[in-house]
Amino acid sequence: MKVKKFIAPSMNEAMKQVRAELGRDAVILRSKEIQTGGLFGLFAKKKVEVLAGVDPDPLPRRQLETALFERPPATAPEKGDRSFADELEELRRFIGQLSERRLAPAYPPPLAAIEQRLIDQGLADGYIREVMERLLERWYANPSGRSSAAAAGWAKEAVRSLLSSLPFAGAAQAKKYWILLGPTGVGKTTTLAKIAGRAVLEQGKTVGFITTDTYRIAAIDQLKTYAHILDAPLAVCYNGEEFREAKRKLAHCDLVFVDTAGRNFRDPQYIDELQQTLEFDSETETLLVFAATGKYEDMKAIYSRFSRLPIDRLIVTKLDETDSFGAIVNVLLDSRLGAAYFTNGQNVPDDMVDASAERLVHLLLGAEGA
Repeated sequence: MKVKKFIAPSMNEAMKQVRAELGRDAVILRSKEIQTGGLFGLFAKKKVEVLAGVDPDPLPRRQLETALFERPPATAPEKGDRSFADELEELRRFIGQLSERRLAPAYPPPLAAIEQRLIDQGLADGYIREVMERLLERWYANPSGRSSAAAAGWAKEAVRSLLSSLPFAGAAQAKKYWILLGPTGVGKTTTLAKIAGRAVLEQGKTVGFITTDTYRIAAIDQLKTYAHILDAPLAVCYNGEEFREAKRKLAHCDLVFVDTAGRNFRDPQYIDELQQTLEFDSETETLLVFAATGKYEDMKAIYSRFSRLPIDRLIVTKLDETDSFGAIVNVLLDSRLGAAYFTNGQNVPDDMVDASAERLVHLLLGAEGA
């Protein structure tokens, strides 16, 4: 058996390396998390170490099982020979797990191509399995209708089905206060201005702004510019009392948009401060903003932190800055929240569309198929 060790930032990346070098028949022998880099134990990065192997001429499974599990009694080890017994038991466990650890079944080429696209897009393994199980069912149920185009259409149907229970767009229109949350650099202020601009220009609403982002002067100046263009009042708040006063002053507005500071989401004090400053009630729509350029592991950590607050839906920004959309689909399915908007540029109030399952399907699987 050819055996090789792979080190990658994530299990998904490690699987790609294994496939590329050892092929689809490779098996994972061992995997573990390791720390690499850093200085004196500080700033080390987490990575995944995978030991994988492939046998170019493997024994048939039954023959191998017979060799290991049905050895003649005469060759059994002596009672005290624990080394051999332990090694035999380890081999037994390994054979028993081969089918579970195999990287993927041997799909027909059209299905294998779809699986590879989903892997390249970064869709989580569990969701890929769900899609591929549905594709296999359709493939073997339609022997006369098999083709690459048909498989692409079935794949889109499978992803639509996964997303069908999530709420997309429209549900927040009755709420008066819109609060945008999220880590630094995801585009909260620009997105807030886009939503407010739509409300003014397309719906004829009167709007007001509240900002609690007092950590960046540039952020206040940016929001002041948008408020001036839309002829909207702006209040700057440093604490909960000032936030409640700002709501009273802007009570005459149809909609009030609340911008929050983008800080290190891993700091627990940040979430505590948001809880102390903001008010979350039946009149409030709270939206968590993600950038499509982020890594899935980081997105999961962001959601975990902000889930202490009553999040209603997600907004996904920077779709124009990446070609990989699996992480966003993962987070939407993990959180079960759905999305309100997708943004794809800096132009205000343009470069924003209502979120929909169909847009996600198109981004994930492209224009091919039904």
